[in-house]
Amino acid sequence: MDPIRVLIVDDSPFMRKALERMLQAPDIAVVGSARDGLDALEKIPQLNPDIVTLDVEMPRLDGLGCLKRIMAEMPRAVLMVSSLTQEGAAATLDALALGALDFIPKESSLASSSILQIQQDLQEKVRKLARSPRFQKARPPVPAPPRPGLAPAPAAPAAPPAHLGRVGGITGPMAELLTIGCSTGGPKALQDLLPGIPRTLPVPCLIVQHMPGTFTRAFAERLNGLCQVEVKEAEHGETARPGVVYIAPGGHHMLYRQRGLGGTIELSAEPASSLHRPSVDVLFQSIADTCTRQVFAMILTGMGSDGARGMVSLKAKGAHTLAEAEESCVVYGMPRAAFEKGCVDQVAPLQDMAGILRRHFQI
Repeated sequence: MDPIRVLIVDDSPFMRKALERMLQAPDIAVVGSARDGLDALEKIPQLNPDIVTLDVEMPRLDGLGCLKRIMAEMPRAVLMVSSLTQEGAAATLDALALGALDFIPKESSLASSSILQIQQDLQEKVRKLARSPRFQKARPPVPAPPRPGLAPAPAAPAAPPAHLGRVGGITGPMAELLTIGCSTGGPKALQDLLPGIPRTLPVPCLIVQHMPGTFTRAFAERLNGLCQVEVKEAEHGETARPGVVYIAPGGHHMLYRQRGLGGTIELSAEPASSLHRPSVDVLFQSIADTCTRQVFAMILTGMGSDGARGMVSLKAKGAHTLAEAEESCVVYGMPRAAFEKGCVDQVAPLQDMAGILRRHFQI
């Protein structure tokens, strides 16, 4: 397999060199770098990268302006390199809405104490995002010419999605709690899904999206402006109210504790050993441990397997479970892990999920 072709776009020579060093791997090739958005737009047609790492703040043409042109003229995977400030959070959320698939925090790239972990995360994201089905469809491979004297081989029939015919629909009593977990691709997925849910949603909705602490409040505020339901960053000790969507704050686990006829939200740094904080598994397991009511649990696009173990526990308690189909995922990692554990009632593309929820909750 050919190495993944990467173009680095940043106005800082130091950052360009740092990213190039961190991307040194046998299956990754940095094919070039650009000093700003205009330089990038000239080099993309020449170098044909599979993925572009894109700084936000640059002279002449900034990252958002460049991203708009890339998506309109030569769509491909884009990974933003973003500041963790409030301004950086807003710009990154804009970029994710415009079509960027994910981001890495810029300041962290310079932290020598964690450089190995940052390098591993960066390389994993490049590998996963460069092969995102969203852009494989937009940029089909050029077929090799047939050898002289030989007729071209017939194209192999496309394999059907792995889930077809293997899971059914969701039936049974209406749930009294809705919970969702997602990671890479999740911000855009939630911006597409949640506006389709009416304000009459009769249950609370608890969401874990892997995201830094400086991003989650801005993300919740953005969703609140797009949705009919109220969306807010969760607070420790508050009562989970029907018709409200709670986003777990970055850097904290969110747990649900049933209290009589209702439930409360707890925020915690424990377990510190969890790979992600917030963690989907931690939220799902807390619901399975304390909630005696019917639960509707969903896993959307994301790298890794967070949420799969927790969904197994929820399913064992009788929860309704729904996973996003591979065809609409940015990265089919978390839904695949749940599906392979046999705990998924239904698989559906993202565009069908709001309708599934409206029918289930009769709204």
